[in-house]
Amino acid sequence: MSLAYNQAIDAWRQDEVPIGAVIERDGEIIAAAHNTVEGAHDPTAHAEMLAITQAANRLGDWRLEGATLYVTKEPCPMCSGATLMSRLKRVCYAVPDPKMGCLGGATNLNDLPRVNHHLELTVGGVLENECRELLQAFFKLKRQDPPPSEGADARGL
Repeated sequence: MSLAYNQAIDAWRQDEVPIGAVIERDGEIIAAAHNTVEGAHDPTAHAEMLAITQAANRLGDWRLEGATLYVTKEPCPMCSGATLMSRLKRVCYAVPDPKMGCLGGATNLNDLPRVNHHLELTVGGVLENECRELLQAFFKLKRQDPPPSEGADARGL
């Protein structure tokens, strides 16, 4: 999880929501990524999605059986679906998300009875406080920055 946290710091440095993800299999890191939504202008450029793509490319297979995803915040609906579709063995996330999390927060896609693959989940505890504080600090700073006023010219008038 510390490597995922470091990825989240890298995201912050790029003015992205500080979420990081790392995928490990057999003791080896096979992918590491952070959010790049703003820079890529891509709503799917979440840390988890990017890490899953990296891992699949590295393994040459879309099935990530036996792999564990470590992520600093509970995956959203899109990312939760991708964790199931990629056949990850386990997902370990630091901060639960009661609003948009879909591996136990707002809902749990892993609990759907007809899903043909189920994940092992490790929820919270592992660097949870540090990851939560990072997210809270990022959004607190974002709320403090006044948005540029509409219609202002280059002189700020």
